[in-house]
Amino acid sequence: MRTIDLNSDLGEYDSAEFLSREAELMPLLTSVNIACGAHAGHPTLMRRTARLAAEHGVAIGAHPGFPNKGDFGRGDRRASPDQVASLVIEQLTTLSQVLMEERLPLRHVKLHGALYHFVSWSHDAAESFVQTVAAFDRQLLIVAPAGSFLIASAERAGLGVVQEAFADRTYRADGTLVPRSDAAALLRTDQQVLRQLREILQGFVTSIDGLRVPLHADSLCIHADTPRSVDLARLIRAELESAGYRLAPPKRP
Repeated sequence: MRTIDLNSDLGEYDSAEFLSREAELMPLLTSVNIACGAHAGHPTLMRRTARLAAEHGVAIGAHPGFPNKGDFGRGDRRASPDQVASLVIEQLTTLSQVLMEERLPLRHVKLHGALYHFVSWSHDAAESFVQTVAAFDRQLLIVAPAGSFLIASAERAGLGVVQEAFADRTYRADGTLVPRSDAAALLRTDQQVLRQLREILQGFVTSIDGLRVPLHADSLCIHADTPRSVDLARLIRAELESAGYRLAPPKRP
């Protein structure tokens, strides 16, 4: 039976609305990426999210981002390799301390927002990120956009890689996501999401300009701040199970 992971970026909001949403979403997931205090989050929220993940047997990962809460770490920006290393090690250390106190393991690292895109498609930044993770813990998996430069960097370093795709985001012809600043960035209907999900399971997506883009996915991401994210998670889980997939967190090769 084929296996696939279903992940979400959580621990980013502490409003009653989002805490309730996370409680509904967590049982539908197999892995979670917890904000580490830069673009969002704080130790109390990290602890709460980690405990909720442990309660439901969901694998825990770190979700480092650029330290800009004003634009939620999504505004376009760049960083030197040294800056990337400093950002990542600081945030890994913060979350790891919380998890150590809870006696919970850290399984993977997935970058957030602008840092995710910049590192994944910049050779020097990718190398810096990979070497930082390897020095911190070589057992950590790296979650990377399907087809990105980051995959080759991680594989050369001997780290496990999880290729990620998005059923609720649109793609450009080069395999990158359409920026959130674009009105067409999000797929909003069940029919759109299901159509793209079925394409992903066949190894491709159709870009916004109609081109067929090859894509391999080990993991699918559901954005918690996407409207109807819980409903979409249920829809995607049902479709995956109907297609014969077993949902499980990623493991090292």
